[in-house]
Amino acid sequence: MSTLLIRGGRLLDPANGVDRVADVLVADGVIARIGDELSSVGVDRVVEARGKVVAPGFIDIHVHLRTPGQEYKEDIRTGTAAAVRGGFVGVACMPNTSPVIDNAVTVTYVNTIAAQQGHCKVWPTGAITKGSKGAELAEIGEMKAAGIVAITDDGMPVENGETMRQAMIYAKQFNLMIMDHCEDKHLAGGGAMHFGKVSSLLGLKGMPAAAEEVQVARDVLLSMETGAHIHIQHVSSRRSVELIRWGKAMGANVTVEATPHHFTLTDEIVMEMAYATNTKMNPPVREAADRQAILDGLRDGTIDCIATDHAPHHVDEKEVEYQAAKFGITGLETAVGLVIDRLVKPGIITLEQMVRLMSTRPAALIGVQAPALVEGAAADITVLDLEKVWTVRAEEMASKSRNTPFVGWELTGAPHATVVGGVLKMEEMKVMG
Repeated sequence: MSTLLIRGGRLLDPANGVDRVADVLVADGVIARIGDELSSVGVDRVVEARGKVVAPGFIDIHVHLRTPGQEYKEDIRTGTAAAVRGGFVGVACMPNTSPVIDNAVTVTYVNTIAAQQGHCKVWPTGAITKGSKGAELAEIGEMKAAGIVAITDDGMPVENGETMRQAMIYAKQFNLMIMDHCEDKHLAGGGAMHFGKVSSLLGLKGMPAAAEEVQVARDVLLSMETGAHIHIQHVSSRRSVELIRWGKAMGANVTVEATPHHFTLTDEIVMEMAYATNTKMNPPVREAADRQAILDGLRDGTIDCIATDHAPHHVDEKEVEYQAAKFGITGLETAVGLVIDRLVKPGIITLEQMVRLMSTRPAALIGVQAPALVEGAAADITVLDLEKVWTVRAEEMASKSRNTPFVGWELTGAPHATVVGGVLKMEEMKVMG
C-alpha cells in the first residue's frame, strides 16, 4: 500500500486531547507516525497542510445513496464521490430505496456494491417496518447480522405509536438506534413548505411545525418508557429542540441531528428564490426563531451531530410546479463550507465542537470506530482549509444530482483533502480516480 505524508497542519482531535502542529505519516492504511519535520523520502504522496486543520475523518449519518433501484438520481459511486469531495470518510445510507432495504439480502447487496464502487465507507441502515409501510416490523435481527447500524423508516414515519414502541423494544435488544423522521402526515396535510406568513403570501399549502413536534414528544416519552435509543432526524422546529432538551434532562435516551439547510435558511428563501423547487425539503425550513433555536442547540450541546440528509433528485422531479416537486436537496458537497462559514467563523461553535458534531459523535451514534489522530489508528482523515474562498457551482459537483439552493453562494472555508483507509480520495475539492 502507498504511503502518504500530511505535512505541517494543525492536528485537532479533542476526544484524544490532540491540538498541535505536526506531520502525519500514513502507511498501510494506518497512522504510522506523528511528529515534527518527518522525512518525505520514499513517501508516495505529500499533502501540504500548513495553515490548515487536520481532523479525524468526518462522518454523515443521514445520506440517500438511492441504491438499489433509484440510480437515475444517485448511485453508490457518485454518492460516495460527493461524500469525499465534501470531506466525509464515511456515510450511513437510508433504506427508502426501491426495493426498501428491509431484509438481510438487500443489506448484503448494498454492502457488496459499496465495497466494489464506494469512494468512502458506507454503513447501511435498515427499515423499521416491512416496505416502510408502518405495519409489520422488519427482520431487525437478521439485518443487524448483515451489517446495519440503525433502523429507520425515513421519509415514511411510523405513525402507529404501538408499532414504534414494539420497534423500540426490539431495537434495544439488538443495541440499535432508531432514527425517526418525525412527521404526522395528517397534520402535515400534503403541504409543500412551512405553514406561516410566507406560505400564505405565496399561496402554498403549509406544513405546521406541530406535525413534527407531536411525534418528537411521542418518541421522547416512548424512549423514557422503553429505554431505547431514539434519534430525531433533521430537527426543524424550536419547540422540537425544547422537547428534546427536556427529554435529555428527564433521562430519555434521545439524540438529535441538525442539517446545514435548517441552521442556514428560513422559509423566506422560497420567496427570495421565486418558488425555486430546490428550496423544497421535508421537514421544511421554518421561521427565524426556529433557525435560532437550532443554532442555540448546536452551541449548547443539545444537538448531537450535523447530518446533511443528502437527497438527490433527477432534474425532471424538480423542474415542475412547487406543489408537485419532490422533497429534498443535496448536501454532501456544501456541508463543511456552510458549517465553517455560518457556524465557526461567526463564533457560534468552536472548531472543537465542529469536530465533535461531524466526526466523533456521529461515529458513536451508529456504533462504529471513531476516527482518531493517534498512532496506530485507521487513517481516516479530513483536512480543512478555513480560509479558502469558493463559490458553489453545480457543474463542479460529483453528485449525479445538483438540486441544491446553495448554487452561486460564496463561502469561506472548505474541505481540502479526504483520506479514507490511508488512501487520498480528494485534494483541493477534486476527487481522485
